[in-house]
Amino acid sequence: ALFVAVAPNAWAQQTAATASASATSVAGKGDIDAVIGKGIEYLKVRGQDAEGNISPRIGIGVTALAVTAMLEHGLPASDPAIEKGLKVVVNACRDDGGIYSEGSRLKMYETCVALLCLNTANQDGKYDEQLKRAAAFLRGEQFDEQDGKLPSDLEYGGAGYGGGSRPDLSNTAYFVEALKSMGEPENDEAIAKALVFISRCQNLESPYNNAEEAAKINDGGFYYTVVGGGDSPAGESDAGGLRSYGSMTYAGFKSMLYAGLTADDVRVKAAKDWIQKHYTVEENPGLGDAGLYYYYHLFAKALSAAGIDKLTDSEGVEHDWRRELADHIASLQQADGSWTNSNSRWMEGDPNLATTFAVLALNYCNKP
Repeated sequence: ALFVAVAPNAWAQQTAATASASATSVAGKGDIDAVIGKGIEYLKVRGQDAEGNISPRIGIGVTALAVTAMLEHGLPASDPAIEKGLKVVVNACRDDGGIYSEGSRLKMYETCVALLCLNTANQDGKYDEQLKRAAAFLRGEQFDEQDGKLPSDLEYGGAGYGGGSRPDLSNTAYFVEALKSMGEPENDEAIAKALVFISRCQNLESPYNNAEEAAKINDGGFYYTVVGGGDSPAGESDAGGLRSYGSMTYAGFKSMLYAGLTADDVRVKAAKDWIQKHYTVEENPGLGDAGLYYYYHLFAKALSAAGIDKLTDSEGVEHDWRRELADHIASLQQADGSWTNSNSRWMEGDPNLATTFAVLALNYCNKP
């Protein structure tokens, strides 16, 4: 898993500071490039081993994500660090089409991030065959009719870590993104099924959500999974509902946009309203510093996908989120170019993972 509770309006205490201009702003493209460059240099020199692995003890996921971050920043596929990392990913291609570490229990997740990596690096069809097989593997792991699931079942459309493990919103969001990166249309059957599951992980009573928890909080935010009684690291409300939190709300918001929902859809409206009420770059709303860098990555990618350049919060304050996020992430960078989370939950105590998420987020801060 990539992700207790805080006072609902804790974010408001820092609104003025967050919205004001920073004396050490890195909003200029060159300055952001310098911050990203230091992070990438750390990953190359301190994070990557001679064979191209980055944090191999937790599989190929960090390697794939880090290579993607480098490529998205504009480094060529011929860069030595990228070449070595791509070799690690390609060598993890399996007979069943999946791309995962030997003996992995995270087959779905690893295949998703590996597919995104190879697709970003794909030139002249070099990885076409691996990508085609990986996409087919992912479709086979989705919970649907092939598993005896009906649209009325809570598991329907979701994706877990693989091998029949419980579906969750984090893995389902990666699944949708992987298929979208392959150029699949918004009405793709697997994406449409995933939207069914995603809608049920939203705290919103609507025609699209038959979960028992839907109306208990009803704030438009998202939580980890609706299956098996539901689960939210942010805990339960007094009424028994599962509390929404930042990283999963941005994941759900982004995935709904990838699935073709428009700004006037009730689900999208409710999610955006939650985001406006809980806007902050200081913490992962609802979880504090847990999963903070994963939150930054999703925050930046989701607002970019929505085409939002300036976000007005529920107090009417307009935020240049790219500048604010870049400034805050830059303020957390260590002297050696890395980032790390003092809260080690979900492996963010690993500087390679935290640095990778930071660079991925900053890449979106660098785009108009």
